[in-house]
Amino acid sequence: MSFARWLARKSGLDTRAEEYAYGNDPVLGYTSLAKSADTWVSTTCGYCSVGCGMQIGVRDGKAVSVRGNPEHPVNRGKLCPKGLAEHYAISAEGRATHPMLRVDGTLERVGWDAAIETLVERMRAVQRKHGPESVGVISTGQLVTEEFYALGKLVQLGLGTRNYDGNTTLCMSTAVAGYKRSFGSDGPPGAYEDLEQADVILLIGANIAENHPILCMRVDANPRRTLIVADPRVTKTAMMADVYLPVKPRSDLALLNAMLRVILDEGLYDREYVARHTTGFAELRASLESVTPESAAKITGLTPEVIRKVALLYARAERPFIGWTMGVNHSTKGTETVNAINNLALVTGKIGQPGASPFSITGQCNAMGTREAGFSSSLPGYRKFESKDDREELARLWNVAVERIPAQRGLAYPDIIEAVVAGKIRALWIIGTNPIVSFPNLDLLKHALGQLEFLVVQDGFHPTPTTEHADLVLPAAIWGEKEGTYTNSERRVSKVNAAVTPPGEARSDFDIFLAVAERLGCREELFPGWQGPGDAFEEWKRASWGRLCDYSGMTYAALEQHGGIQWPYALGAKDAPAASRRLYADGVFQTDDGRARLLPTEWTPFPEQPNGEFPLVLNTGRTVEHWHTRTKTGAISILERMAPRAWLEMNPTDATVLGLRPHDRVEVISRRGRVSRIELRITEIVAPGQVFLPFHFFETNANQLTQSAYDPISREPNFKQCSVRVERSPLHAHEGAQTSLHHG
Repeated sequence: MSFARWLARKSGLDTRAEEYAYGNDPVLGYTSLAKSADTWVSTTCGYCSVGCGMQIGVRDGKAVSVRGNPEHPVNRGKLCPKGLAEHYAISAEGRATHPMLRVDGTLERVGWDAAIETLVERMRAVQRKHGPESVGVISTGQLVTEEFYALGKLVQLGLGTRNYDGNTTLCMSTAVAGYKRSFGSDGPPGAYEDLEQADVILLIGANIAENHPILCMRVDANPRRTLIVADPRVTKTAMMADVYLPVKPRSDLALLNAMLRVILDEGLYDREYVARHTTGFAELRASLESVTPESAAKITGLTPEVIRKVALLYARAERPFIGWTMGVNHSTKGTETVNAINNLALVTGKIGQPGASPFSITGQCNAMGTREAGFSSSLPGYRKFESKDDREELARLWNVAVERIPAQRGLAYPDIIEAVVAGKIRALWIIGTNPIVSFPNLDLLKHALGQLEFLVVQDGFHPTPTTEHADLVLPAAIWGEKEGTYTNSERRVSKVNAAVTPPGEARSDFDIFLAVAERLGCREELFPGWQGPGDAFEEWKRASWGRLCDYSGMTYAALEQHGGIQWPYALGAKDAPAASRRLYADGVFQTDDGRARLLPTEWTPFPEQPNGEFPLVLNTGRTVEHWHTRTKTGAISILERMAPRAWLEMNPTDATVLGLRPHDRVEVISRRGRVSRIELRITEIVAPGQVFLPFHFFETNANQLTQSAYDPISREPNFKQCSVRVERSPLHAHEGAQTSLHHG
């Protein structure tokens, strides 16, 4: 079965003739028959980072349908199941419609003026009592770039706290740190076209078939490629592979270093490129002295012959592509693993060329936008906090004293939570994210939120597991209700448009930020003359001018015309706006000397190894039907019906030992907590000694099990491996579940 046909069958949409029709391509061209639209509004999908162009059908002021934009260069009219149902999120039950303030333990409706005044006065009171950095802000990867740019200035220069980060630290900070260490800057070097032009595609911990389905169309369109997939689980992507590598959990770094050793021993590295464009080769080579395919075989579970084969396939390829997602990033060794990936590309000189790229596939629709402009992990424009020149440049642009721009980044997301536990942060503003479901070690987070003097949650939905803890809830517009831009994984900036107005009194995040700035008394200083996102975009263009992520040649009109433009696209650029752009084609990197860094890395076992009490390794991940914590997709009936509850995958060998049968209800127990009454799926998709649990579901929250272990460089959590045991649930009944467990 082709991937396209599998995806159509998986979505269930091709079996609902009364609701949808489709053309020759079972994924392309679904259109609503029951709800014809009066007008169509072009926009960009608000789920994953692929950045699909789409159109929202509107009738009588309501979003009634969506369709892929056949002119958009990213998806060429195709959409995945979530995208095909995205318009339902706009009118879903549970939208936040008016501000709410907790009074005597109960959230009560208040007006916007009172809500903004309360936010500012309570935050300022905390800062007066405990210091400016006693306030923290946690954002998301799903705002438009204009909102990220405004929020960063508001938090750092208006509220005056450095303790600001996004939930992108939970998924992509490892890729950011790895790129910075190797190349001197963040930014995926390649383009989606590379998937169609590569002769070898190596995917590591990247189940794009379910997490980024439209990219699989690119792989399918490349008949010349050899697809290699390294993953502990036999995912749908692994089933597409020409070479599947069933690596043991968190052994990817050992595999990569062994591949590198083979390439160096065989003399298949590019000596001229290494000498001209890199530093650190001698140290890298020395670090691999004890690494062999034989030693890596014991760690990975692969044979030495397979490791050599894959190394030679990569080294001899003219256009090798390496892609990765959370399987690499969610690890205490994630940053080093990214550096090892970059090492492979650098020693072979395979970077910046068509088909050849070390490519981080980002998670959220605009994680790239916050990385570029958000003022959290770096200054806007990939500037460095520690660079006096960078700080002075921004101070001149913004007409503020340079001393107001931090010379060091504040706490990362996990460290903000730990600072709350320690009593150092007393007030928190959470924007567009649901940490009660997504943050590791749930009990620690609940304890932290209970310590706060004031908690603001700004979201498009209420109640959610996180808004229920809030002292103040601010209702925000969501996708389909606001304007701006998203940047996708290939650095393509695409336009986002409002098709309908937000419900009730909900406002765009942009308008909320300006209202807070007004109440703080810094609106005209920080946002002079700003009325809408277009004003922020124009200033951001100036801030990005001359930087790697140069937007200065872009306009909203050009983004609409060309279906997005990849950065860098400088003012006066001579190349076509629609052309693909790759970074580092000239071998010049964003380091002080222009050379990339070859960095030694070392494999170590993951932090929590299985033992007699907890003999199984838990893996967590996503499924094609749902998005993150199901705040949106759980409220969309067609997606909820396809995957209404979590399940646990277990190998038949382990199930036999435990005396378990398919569909049994089981408990998963770790040192930190337990998840109960999960339906068991017995399958060889997972290897003996491993189990898999999707993380979307609040009712069976995987993060009651996961641990507080973080990459020391990126601060990204080690979501992917912890030791557990599985038991039959008490009062077990061998029933088939018929009802949804969704609560928000």
